[in-house]
Amino acid sequence: MQLAPFYPVVYQVLKPLFPNCLWSGCEHSRKIALTFDDGPHPEYTPQLLKVLDRHGILASFFWLGVCVNRSPATAKAVYESGHWIGLHGYDHRSFPMLSPIELKQSLEQTQEAIAQACQLSFEAVRDVRPPNGFFTPQTLDLLRQWNYRPVMWSVVPEDWLRPGVAIVVQRVLQQVKSGSLIVLHDGYHGGVDVAETADQLISTLLEQNYHFVTVDQLWKFNETQRNEAGID
Repeated sequence: MQLAPFYPVVYQVLKPLFPNCLWSGCEHSRKIALTFDDGPHPEYTPQLLKVLDRHGILASFFWLGVCVNRSPATAKAVYESGHWIGLHGYDHRSFPMLSPIELKQSLEQTQEAIAQACQLSFEAVRDVRPPNGFFTPQTLDLLRQWNYRPVMWSVVPEDWLRPGVAIVVQRVLQQVKSGSLIVLHDGYHGGVDVAETADQLISTLLEQNYHFVTVDQLWKFNETQRNEAGID
């Protein structure tokens, strides 16, 4: 069963309930974020990286620790190209199914893998996207206690089911708007199409005058807006 039609509704319901997560950027700015989950993949991610480089845009990647350990050179290439790196857990187990100890270990193992592959500090990677988008209030409480930032999404075209590049592109273009946070996949599920999908999407969205930013830039922009509005 394809759930793609329901994701916009889920987003509208969950965003006001969990405002401390990053769901999207400012609706009055043409800034959008293109993000990729489940990598790095030794074949699909380098193909995607070439597309991003050719268009001259930065994206954000949420990695599985097990995949970083399998493809450290690919991880390093992504990081050295200036893209933003986040955590997706070590092996894609849903966070609510893990005990607090297991969750902390999953995140720290992934941080360690990224730190070693990319030669950066352990503490530098603090953005977390829960696998499958599954979380509970307790999950968010733990992430906050451990100084992580939860990152969600506003546009999910369900590309991991491989409905076809044209359909994925169409779904994104139907939903995208100022501030959108788009999720695609460069891992074993969906990654085979990711370079072509990204190429078509980026070309069209640039023509529509969207400006691609990283997740970190969205955080900073949203914080500035909140400060100007006097929101705690």
